[in-house]
Formats: sequence, C-alpha cells, structure tokens
Amino acid sequence: MRVIAALWLRNVKLFARNRTQLILILIMPFFYLYLLSTIFQSASISNPVHYVLAGIVIIVVFQTSLNIATSTIEDIVSGYMKEVLVSPVKRIQIAVGQILSSTTIATFQGIMILCVGYVIGMTYTSIITPVAVIGFMIFVGLVFSAFGLFLATSIKNAQTFQVMSATMTIPITFLCGVYVPLNLLPNGLQVIALFNPMTYAAAFFRTLSLEKMSLSADELIAEQLAFKMGDLVIMPHISLFIIFSFGILFLFLSTLAFSQIDFSTLNRAKGSKDIFQQ
Repeated sequence: MRVIAALWLRNVKLFARNRTQLILILIMPFFYLYLLSTIFQSASISNPVHYVLAGIVIIVVFQTSLNIATSTIEDIVSGYMKEVLVSPVKRIQIAVGQILSSTTIATFQGIMILCVGYVIGMTYTSIITPVAVIGFMIFVGLVFSAFGLFLATSIKNAQTFQVMSATMTIPITFLCGVYVPLNLLPNGLQVIALFNPMTYAAAFFRTLSLEKMSLSADELIAEQLAFKMGDLVIMPHISLFIIFSFGILFLFLSTLAFSQIDFSTLNRAKGSKDIFQQ
C-alpha cells in the first residue's frame, strides 16, 4: 500500500504544480462549449448547452485518464522508476498506483468543469445525481487509465507511443457524439461509432447528468442517449454494461501486461519530456 500511495501522491503533486495546465483545463472546455452548442441545437437536442457540457466533462475525464496513465512508462525509461523496480515491490502495485492517480486527476478535472457548469446554470433536481455523476467519472477514469496503461505496455518505443496515443484518441473522441452529433455523421461512421466504447460512456453520462433516465426508448433515441442497432435498442443500462465489460477486460490486460513486460526493451529519444512537462 505504501508504494501505491507514494506513486499516487507523486503524480497528484506533479499535476497540482502545473498551474498552466490547471488554467487551460477551465478555459478550453468552455471554448468548445461555445463552439458546439450551436451545432447540437441544429441536431434537435433540447438544452444543447447542458448537453454539450455533460459530453465535455466525460471526454476530459477520458483524455486525462488515457494520457496520464502512460506516464508510468515515461518514468521507467527515464530512470525514475529504477529504484522502485529493483526493490522487492510487485509490479502490479506500481500499475495500480498509476491507474489510481490517473483516475484521481481525471475525476478532479471533471469536477472542476462541473463546478463551473453549475455557475452557468447546470443544476440537479436530486441530491443523488451529483453523487452518481462523480461515481461514474471515477469509473470511467479507472477504465481508460487501464486502457492507456495497456497501450503503453504494448509499444516498445516511447515516440511511437505518442503517435499511437494521438491516433487512438482522435477517432475515439470525434466518433462518440461529444463534438459532432452522431446523426450528422455519414452512415458508415455512425456504424463505426457504435463500436466505440466512449459512445456509450458519453451517452450514459449525459443521461445520468441530465437526469433523463426515466425517458422512453424513443425519447432517448431522439436525444441520442440510446442507440438502435437493427432490432436491438441499446438503452443506458446496456451502455453501462458495455463500459463495465470493456473496463474489466482492460484492467486485467493492463495489469497482466505491466507485470510481464521487459522494460529494458523500451526505447526513448534523448531529451524527451514526461507528460507533466509538455
């Protein structure tokens, strides 16, 4: 537990010291909010500002958890983890510490945006809703921190990983309905979006955050909070099950891969910076 706590605290402190990053966290989402709310209004979405804001919160949690989870590999190849790795500490503890710190930072960022969203009028009618919203952000943070750690342990070259990370993040982000309404996409991309786990994470978070769990299937489909695949309607509870299955799979794969990888084969170009220095 001491190793997990030490790695968790170290990453959280590095995040807190990066003041520029903290400011950008608050500025950038509202730039997208202003830009996208008009687009979603044209897609017949009721209350597009709150709809877009809910999507931005969960996409920030996704991107942060995916990116920061990979800093463990940067720490190892840069020498920081050398003392940790040569000590009798189980690698699974290091993996857990990294996943938990990524989840903490990602959830904190999501809460910060929610707090500012509250100022512009995003409120809840039930006191249970904000608790459930934060709980789901923690869940999504765990899922995609594990996914990011798995990607990092699957690629031997740190520079290649940066390219791979961007290659994975961009299509997942733009094909989940957060930035572009899915019904405005070409039919082929709409089908591909149904295989994107973030599509279901964003839809469930919006349903939860906008307190629309009681809507009928037709109303949820119209609001793009449920999806029709042939005769099957993917309701919010099915979306939650899909994310849960995806998370269990990659929690297992990431801890297994991290425990078995030979870190001596990782390559890093001289002068590369870790994620907190970018």
